[in-house]
Amino acid sequence: MKHTEIDKFFKGNIKIPSYDHLTANKAKHRQDELTKPIGSLGKLEEFAIWMAGWQKKLKPTMKNPYCLVFAGNHGISNKGVSAYPSEVTYQMVENFKKGGAAINQLCDLANIKLSVIPIDLDKPTRDFSEGKAMDKNEVFSAMQLGFDSVPSDCDLLVLGEMGISNTTSATAISCAIFDEPVKLLTGIGTGLNKSQLSKKIKIIKSALKLHGKNFKDPIDILSCYGGREIAAIAGSVISARLKSIPVLLDGFICTAAASSLILFDKMILDHCRISHLSSEQGHAIVLRNLKMEPILDLNLRLGEGSGAAIASLILRAALATHNGMSTFTDAKVTTKIV
Repeated sequence: MKHTEIDKFFKGNIKIPSYDHLTANKAKHRQDELTKPIGSLGKLEEFAIWMAGWQKKLKPTMKNPYCLVFAGNHGISNKGVSAYPSEVTYQMVENFKKGGAAINQLCDLANIKLSVIPIDLDKPTRDFSEGKAMDKNEVFSAMQLGFDSVPSDCDLLVLGEMGISNTTSATAISCAIFDEPVKLLTGIGTGLNKSQLSKKIKIIKSALKLHGKNFKDPIDILSCYGGREIAAIAGSVISARLKSIPVLLDGFICTAAASSLILFDKMILDHCRISHLSSEQGHAIVLRNLKMEPILDLNLRLGEGSGAAIASLILRAALATHNGMSTFTDAKVTTKIV
């Protein structure tokens, strides 16, 4: 097989950048010198310091934020696990391209460049309740596409997805990684009724019985349960890490996709933040296992990167205050009496 960056990454042939604690400490010192009581901007301070440590800049930037929305179709949709047919994936991609979706409005608002990347929509993955969703070459190909989609000038990566039935795929991945009960993690997705939800749970259980839960490799688990858009998200997370780009993951599906990478390296998601807590019931359980907290909780479950685009506005606020405020010395303001 051709040695792609993804292949080299998993073989340990590429050095993985780490968080720059020296720059982060300098950013923390700057926060403590700004004209406010120490810690009074709460998590905004934390977010600015996190951005500084990954961008390796005392004053981090959001000059070139990009949103990548990957789209893929799933063979499992033939089992009726979604309230919508698979052709909606293609139709929504067209809507994205025409500027008519929520993510278009939110990216315009947040001044984020949006790229919508459909992946072989006319070639759904195979039904993973009957066999593997993809062979390993297909996984590598989708991950490499995701890897190559991250622009080199990006200073914040916002990730989203579109794919009818991909909550089923994400649930199976999450159940396998974290060994959680299917019923506990399975949500209504695009709006299932009670009987449809029961069917979805039954199908995921049968898939887990077929493929098992004991995976030691992201490629293997994505091969069994993944979608092309899910593999692409994982590839883009790797690319961002190698470029030291901070990442905002959208809800449940993006989180599940990124979670597959902890099978390779438990610290691989340190450059990522969870943008929001999805109302898809499995998301909170996955976040508890990852020991990660969402930036927002707005009862969203749309996908598309919508929650991540909204959360980027919080990061803009964090950087505006961090970069623009005066220090006590600059402003000639008297500091706290010790």
